[in-house]
Amino acid sequence: MPNFLFITMLAAFPALSTDMYLPALPTIQEQWGISLAEVNLSLVLFFILFSFFMLIYGPLSDKYGRKPVLIGGVGIYVLGSVLCALSTNIWFLVAARIVQAAGAASASALSMALAKDLYTGTERQKVLAYIGVIIPLCPMVAPMMGSMMLEFLSWKWIFGCQAVLASMAFYGTLVFKEPEFEKTEGGILSMLSRYLVVLKNVEFTTYCFAFSVIGIGFFGFLAGSADIYIRGFGMNEQQYAMFFGFNAIGFMTGSFTCSRLCVGYSSMSILKVSLIGVILASIGVLALGGTEYTFAAPMFLMTFSIGVSRPISNHMILETVDRDIGAASALLTFTYFIFGAVAMEIISFDWPAKIRVIGEMGVLGGVVPLLSLFWVARRARVTQ
Repeated sequence: MPNFLFITMLAAFPALSTDMYLPALPTIQEQWGISLAEVNLSLVLFFILFSFFMLIYGPLSDKYGRKPVLIGGVGIYVLGSVLCALSTNIWFLVAARIVQAAGAASASALSMALAKDLYTGTERQKVLAYIGVIIPLCPMVAPMMGSMMLEFLSWKWIFGCQAVLASMAFYGTLVFKEPEFEKTEGGILSMLSRYLVVLKNVEFTTYCFAFSVIGIGFFGFLAGSADIYIRGFGMNEQQYAMFFGFNAIGFMTGSFTCSRLCVGYSSMSILKVSLIGVILASIGVLALGGTEYTFAAPMFLMTFSIGVSRPISNHMILETVDRDIGAASALLTFTYFIFGAVAMEIISFDWPAKIRVIGEMGVLGGVVPLLSLFWVARRARVTQ
């Protein structure tokens, strides 16, 4: 299996784990007679535990290698998917989702580490951009697959499908030829202490946390979109899947645009323009989001701008470290998803206008990383 395809499969795990069953959330809510906040626990706790497990897998892979960690993690994910399909109440489902999270974390954390191991410089930036083009196919296709299953089958079959797809990735881990890299030494505490080494890198830490905020508007949309489109705008599951997929196209076209622009333009200029795009699109959500169409249009622009920024920002952040790549990659992905989990929990509250909250999150997501770029540049000038 080609390395590019394998890394893409691993990076797709978060979308595979969430977007396919998003159309089923209102059905699960009605079937079990629970609130939106309760059913969203299966989303929120997944991302929280998913994020924390990544902090474990990163240093483990630096010590023992990427392949053995991936074999164990992807195997756990398959088990978690089967348990989700067998769940009989929300607490069983939440527990099974935590098992899923424990497995998915290995794939997501190490996909970026493998990109660093296998590629360098502009080639890595292009690979990250191309992956950014392919990955949005998951959130575009997955809700459609889920909604089609709901038309003929129980929502539990969605998790059965996830188990089958993950088994293909498990095969990929078995045949994958791991690249050589300098492994760390010492016990568990020594491995975890590598995070302190990484965090002492001021440039890495600043960019890592600031650029993790960029996605909170989208994560708020992720958790609130089914309620907004199905309950708020009166759509059915199939219509919702189409509108949700429209946002995935935004990510895809944004990443593809990045892959084209990074050849002839300054990466920093592209990054700054994309962040301004996130801010302007979020203001559009605040000003125009009264109907399904006037909400979808600025949300598309927000996800497009995030899609442009992610390959460049990830490459920029990874360039600030030379060792402990697994730990740095895990920390980078951890902060992105933990901020996302907080955003999903916030949108689950009984807000009178969820669309407005998403717009406000989007503005914050653009302003914070933009300010970090100016702060790091000013700090560099002062210390010279």
